[in-house]
Order: sequence, then C-alpha cells, then structure tokens
Amino acid sequence: MATKNREEIERKYKWNLEDIFESDEKWEEEFSALSSESDKISEYEGKLKDSDTVLDCLELEDNQGLRLERLYVYATMRHDEDGAVEKYNSMRGRIEMLAVKFSTASAFVTPELLTLSDDLLLDIANSERGKPFSYVLRELIRSKAHVLSQKEEKLLALTGSFSGDFHDIFNMFDNVDIRFGDVKVGDERVTVTHGTYSLLLQNRDKKIRRQAYKKMFGAYKANIHTVCSTYAGSVKKDVFYSRVRNYNSALEKALDGDDVAVSVYDTLISSIDEHTPYMHEYVALRKKALGLKTLNMCDMYVPIVEGAEMALSYEKACDTVKTALKPLGREYSQLLEHAYCDGWIDVFENKGKRSGAYSWGTYGTHPYVLLNYTKTTHDVFTIAHELGHAMHTYYSNKANPHACADYSIFVAEIASTVNEVLLIKYLLSTTKDKELRKYLLSYYLDMFRTTVFRQTMFSEFEKFAHNLAEKDETLTPEVLSEYYLSLNKKYYGPAVVHDELISLEWARIPHFYRAFYVYKYSTGMISAVNIASAILSDPKRLDGYKAFLSAGGSMAPLDILRLAGVDLTNKQSFDFALADFKWALDELKKEI
Repeated sequence: MATKNREEIERKYKWNLEDIFESDEKWEEEFSALSSESDKISEYEGKLKDSDTVLDCLELEDNQGLRLERLYVYATMRHDEDGAVEKYNSMRGRIEMLAVKFSTASAFVTPELLTLSDDLLLDIANSERGKPFSYVLRELIRSKAHVLSQKEEKLLALTGSFSGDFHDIFNMFDNVDIRFGDVKVGDERVTVTHGTYSLLLQNRDKKIRRQAYKKMFGAYKANIHTVCSTYAGSVKKDVFYSRVRNYNSALEKALDGDDVAVSVYDTLISSIDEHTPYMHEYVALRKKALGLKTLNMCDMYVPIVEGAEMALSYEKACDTVKTALKPLGREYSQLLEHAYCDGWIDVFENKGKRSGAYSWGTYGTHPYVLLNYTKTTHDVFTIAHELGHAMHTYYSNKANPHACADYSIFVAEIASTVNEVLLIKYLLSTTKDKELRKYLLSYYLDMFRTTVFRQTMFSEFEKFAHNLAEKDETLTPEVLSEYYLSLNKKYYGPAVVHDELISLEWARIPHFYRAFYVYKYSTGMISAVNIASAILSDPKRLDGYKAFLSAGGSMAPLDILRLAGVDLTNKQSFDFALADFKWALDELKKEI
C-alpha cells in the first residue's frame, strides 16, 4: 500500500498543534516580539548582588526560555509532520539561531551567581519567591567545590571548542566513512548498514545472520587502531576534566551532574554480576528454543517465537493499553482518554513524516506523542511507552512552575517502562494464546537482556577503560578487546560461542563517547519493575508513584525515586527486579 500524503490522513489521527499556536501567523508574531527582547537580560550583567535583582533576572530568563521553547517545539513538530515543507524547516532554523542569541546574552548568569555567598543563595532559595529556583540554587552551592578561578574557568571554557571532537570524529567515521559491504538475501544483495543490520540479525536464516555479523565486525576490525585512538582520546579528555575540577575520578564527575553517588553505580554492577547465572540460563534456553547445535552472538536477536503478532487496529490497541494501565487509577485513565481523543497523538505514517516515535511538548499545553502505528505487537507497546513519557510530563508540568518542571534524564525512562511492564503483565494474565504468551515472556526477558544486563556490561567496560587512563596506562586494542571478551563471557555464559569478533563490540558503541551514560538505562528498568510490581501488589503504592510523576525537577533524582519506594543505594531494589526476570524465565521454560 502506498504511503499517504498528510492531507489524506483523517483529522482524528493527527495531533492538534494549534493548542500551542493558533496559526503560523501567531507563531510569527511571537517570534518577532521575542526577537526584540534578545538583549533585555544583558541589563542585569554585573548587577547580581542582592536577592531581588537575582530573582528579577532568573524570572526573566525563565520566561524567555519558556517562550523560546514554545516557538521551537511548534516549528520542529510542524517540520516532523512533513520534512519536505520548506516553510517549517526555515522556521526551525530561525528559532535555533534566536536561541543561540539568547544563550549568549545570558551566559553571565551562572558565573555571577557562583560568586555570591552560600548564605545569600540559600536565603534566595528559601524565600517564597525563590521556590521555583530552589533546587537549581542549591545545586549551584553544591557545585562550588568544583568551580575554578575566573581566569581558569575562562581558559577551560575555551577547550569547549574542541573537547567534543572525539565524539564528532567517531560519528563521522561511523555514519559516513565506514563501509560494511553487503550480504545475499534470497536473490538480492542487501547493503549492511546500522539500520539494516538489526533486521538482518532477526532473519530466520542463520547463514544470513552470520554473514551480516562478520561484515559488521570485520569492518571495525579493519579500522580498530583508528577507533581505539579516538576512544582513548575521549577517555583521556574525561580524566582531564575530572582532575581539573577536583573530582576523585571521571566516574564521580559524570554522576555528580545528577547528584548520584558512585556507590549506586558500583551497586548496579555488583548486583547484576551476582545474577548473571540467570542470564546464562536464558541464553541456554534461547539456544534450545531456536533448535541450534551452536549458538553464536549473531543469534541473540532472532525471535524465538514466530507469528505471534496481535495485529490490532489502532483503536483496539488504545483500548488494550488503557485497560492494562487501569492500576494507575481513574485520573490516569481519564487522561489517556483525553490523549486519544483530544489531539495529543499523531498516529499514522504519511509522506515526509519523521520516522519512529517520541513524546514531546511544551509547558503550558498538554504533551504530544508522535507515532507511526502499524498493526504489530511492538507498536502496541510503543503506545504504552510514549504515553508513559507524556503522562510523566503532564503530571510534572501540572504540579510545578516552569523553572522546576523539567525532570532529569536519570528518571526520564522510568514512567514509560512502568507502562510497558504493566502491559506485559496484563497481557500475560489474560491471553489464552500459547504462542503469544511465549512471545510476551521472551519480549520481557529481552528487555532485561538488552536494557539491564547488556547496558551494565557496557558500564563495567567504561569503568575499566577510565580506570586504566587514571593510572596513566595506555588503552590499546588488545587490552580493551581482551577485557571486553571476558565481560561477554561473564554476562552471556557458556551456552554461546564467544568468538574473536565479539571482543571488538566496544568499538561500535557510540554512547561510549558520552561517558557513564548507559547505566541509566539499567537503573531505569530496575526502578520501573519495582514500581510496577509494587502497584500491582498494593494499590496504596500508587500515591507514591503519583508523587514521583509530579516531582518534576524539584528534587535530586534519587530522592524523587524514593517517593515511589525505590532506593537505588540499596541492593534490594536490584535483587527484586532480577527476581522478576527469573520468574519470567521459569514461566518460559514451562512453555518450551
């Protein structure tokens, strides 16, 4: 079936961006008005000496930031409807340039606030008027131990012009220069790319999977010295900034941005390490289910259950999600109904529309969700996932002023995953289709495998690489690959063949150039399983979860999680989630 033009899509399946701006003309009016104020905040430069002036400045910056946000979100989402419409591409470019202008004009604010005494900053944070900025100001005080002299800060700021080069170099190499060749699929030759690789690994023909795997990793092997030098440079950069800023390690510096203790990272690794035998059992079960004499790493993504798609219409999928999420309460269900009926969601693909799915929006209006819905089980889960993001945003915005409504990346994936877990549990408890049940159990187990075990393995590798650099030892392809291979053996176990090529997998992970980021995927999944299971077993726990959803960015992320009953400084949270993995594993064993 040919892809429709956007005007052919029924109105009820499109989002209503008029809730942000009534028309493009209104957008232009606001753009013009805000542009005329781009230098207004500069009037405060050098004058942040007392509480009233500081608050006047912060309130102006916040107001202008919200107006910029509305302009940017509207233009970008219009562009995402159809990228071929040049008008919206131009609007987005213009607002991006204006945002840079505002950012440049307000660059003095944080440095000037850092020169103020802790007592004054606390007085402002504790005042009624200062409540929206309380957490930000307290974080400024906490960061002072790592702020250098004005001269040193200026010098350090200049390094920003090249400090991101390692990331950019790898991305250019990985997305533009590297070539993986092609493989034969039936009578056709398919070029191996990052996009097609995942599809090729799901092919039922092992020869095709194996060819794709060899092509992918062979290309990194041929360029391993270049990639290693780039990654080593990125690690050295991380170590440099941690030392200059007086941190004990690069890990400590990376986690400090979220006010997360290194002990949380270490507890994650030790807890998951302890439960790797569960992963070994699942890998062995996968081998049995696929009927393979030899299981290779290229076989880890092929579905073990075929033909288990639910193939639901969009309306039926929405009803299924709404029913599955009933444990989240009546208000939550009513909000889901608003999302379905009141222009929150852009449902189907059209020509020029952005691919994939996301939830976004701007303070002062309801959140939005972009989908490209097809009748697959995966897309039903996507509805639940993206609406989890949307509801998190709704509750955060409703409960907080704009200045502290935005929640941290550390907690950003939790609400979405809670919804997925609730959907899985609901479907498992209601389906009478044995094949669908097997599919759902394997889906859940693969969520753990890819989000908890694999990302923790990555986290352990990152810690090793940075520890080497902090000891002033050289990061070589041999040292990094040998350690990565040992991790792969530890996490995946003896049922799978650990060949030389998998030892090079570290070389193809772009997230490694944003150091110590991927552990958040693991902690997010751990947290979500704890929360969903608690709500299902005790409806009274819903109040704590609603408090979590409503906290925005008003508190430290770990404190926000504690509202929902999850303490990531305690090993019990990890043990509880992994027990659910074992439960699903045992259930799947009964079916195979």
